Amino acid sequence: MPIYVPGKLTLRQGFSPVGIGGDDVYEIEVSGTIYRVHVFTTVGESEFIAASPILGLEYLIVAGGGGGGSRLSGAGGGGAGGLLAGSTQVMPEIYSVVVGAGGAGGTDSQISKGLNGGSSSAFNFTATGGGGGGGVTSSDEQIRTASSGGSGGGGGCGGNLGQNGTGGAGTSGQGNNGGNGFGSNTAANRAGGGGGGAGSAGTNGTSGVGGNGGNGLSSSITGVSVTYAGGGGGSNDTTTGTGGTGGGGTAGSDAADGQGTNGLGGGGAGAKGTVNIEGSNGGSGIVIVRYAI
Repeated sequence: MPIYVPGKLTLRQGFSPVGIGGDDVYEIEVSGTIYRVHVFTTVGESEFIAASPILGLEYLIVAGGGGGGSRLSGAGGGGAGGLLAGSTQVMPEIYSVVVGAGGAGGTDSQISKGLNGGSSSAFNFTATGGGGGGGVTSSDEQIRTASSGGSGGGGGCGGNLGQNGTGGAGTSGQGNNGGNGFGSNTAANRAGGGGGGAGSAGTNGTSGVGGNGGNGLSSSITGVSVTYAGGGGGSNDTTTGTGGTGGGGTAGSDAADGQGTNGLGGGGAGAKGTVNIEGSNGGSGIVIVRYAI
């Protein structure tokens, strides 16, 4: 009987593989059925080789999360990478598998919003990268407005009342919208919106409180339940929004503290006040496939 050991290749004696490829390959047993699981985590393009037809191939495709916005208090969190799950059939062929990178957070050298995450794809299915979070500026509405993506980024804000950055839109069937930012001429009251997650939308920033990132969705395709694609939290000087379950980042004293989790497609947190004026990077995505053997 095969045993699942993380990071190990575990196969039954005499097993002739019908699929080849992945950073981690192992077998699991679910309700009396043996499945072979292929996990792709290396960012960029790789291959899955179907040596024979696979009529019931299950897949989970998660894109990279968006980066959080900058600069100073009130930046939006990055949206989670888009999430696709389902089943398909493949014929003997070499298939391209792409794992998307996390988007970079907005920098401290200029007022900017975070960058979108990279898309992930396999078997003609594409999960869209998460949208970047909006930045903090009174002079440029486009920077305050978060980007759309698999899940949308959280909106930033301006330095005057009424300048609320709009959250980005999520992609239908992959994720949810980001929350709006809250603008104020009092710095301590400015708050960024939370990035959207695969399971729920990011919440709006309110006076003095950053919006929370939207929660992700769980999957047991690997044999254990894991939550993927949570949105990044919006920022405020003191009360920052929390990252959504599934790898969404929560702003801390350093940009690295709020980074979305790699391999989960989480969005990065927005920049936090004068302590940390760089947005956090989004987390990289993942592609997982399994089939009965």
